[in-house]
Amino acid sequence: MSDGEMLIIKVPGSSANLGPGFDSIGLALDVYLTLEVEMAKEWEVVPLSEELNVFPKDETNYILQIAKETAEKYNRRLPACRMKVKSDIPLARGLGSSAAAIVAGIELANSLCKLHLTKQEKLEWASKIEGHPDNVGASLLGGLVVGCQLEDEVSVESFHHLEMDIVAVIPREELLTKNSRGVLPKTFSYENAVQAGAIGNVMIAALLNGHYMQVGKMMKQDRYHHPYRKKIVPHLQVIEELASDFGAFGVALSGAGPTVVCLTEKGAGIDLAKSLADRFPEMECRSLNIEQAGSSVYFTRQICKNI
Repeated sequence: MSDGEMLIIKVPGSSANLGPGFDSIGLALDVYLTLEVEMAKEWEVVPLSEELNVFPKDETNYILQIAKETAEKYNRRLPACRMKVKSDIPLARGLGSSAAAIVAGIELANSLCKLHLTKQEKLEWASKIEGHPDNVGASLLGGLVVGCQLEDEVSVESFHHLEMDIVAVIPREELLTKNSRGVLPKTFSYENAVQAGAIGNVMIAALLNGHYMQVGKMMKQDRYHHPYRKKIVPHLQVIEELASDFGAFGVALSGAGPTVVCLTEKGAGIDLAKSLADRFPEMECRSLNIEQAGSSVYFTRQICKNI
């Protein structure tokens, strides 16, 4: 990157699991983490969104830590830059804010250090950092992703033809992933595991075939995490019971929560969001779309005007 150039990195947020697709299914959403990066003598992070003021503004910033680790992995040194950061992905709400930061850090190192990483290389490294490929896969590749991670090998399939609206019901309070995972069982019986896997398989098949009522039925039958997390996210049960009356065909906890996503037919999202907002005035209800493109990186030349 030369003087006068600015690097733009835009990474979408995501919703993971969709019920029975625990730690293996991700859906990219049109909420974004955006970096504007220009050369500087030392690192400086400038938050452009109010929520981001809580994070470090120097080299200890999480995005920069990921970028430095990525550069070091390939024996490169990350050059100093001034990085403006803005985001409309709610923090600690289950909409993939940390996964977006990981992908942004990898894209930053890849661009500044000219690593020429493939999508697969980025995916494998991001999944190793995150621990599973659902959110990072969706942020990187866009659309719907179905993946698994076996030691260092990551296998992901992505789909970009789904047509639906998503309404995110977002509580004001945060829920940390470690707390949400703490209520899950440490072991699963063989019989329960087989049934849970079968439910997830049918949901994916129904999604790809556009059989949305079947999708909703399978989402409601999740055995991996909904039964346990409803204890700490009580509004999931209430939304699950009401949303179908307002036009949703499926309801699920988004990632580790506390956000709940409601799936509805294309074009129906705004009306569904209004209906849910009337019922849950203490929460934010956003009508969202699937982000099909995944992360994007490009350079632009700054225009300086003398006044």
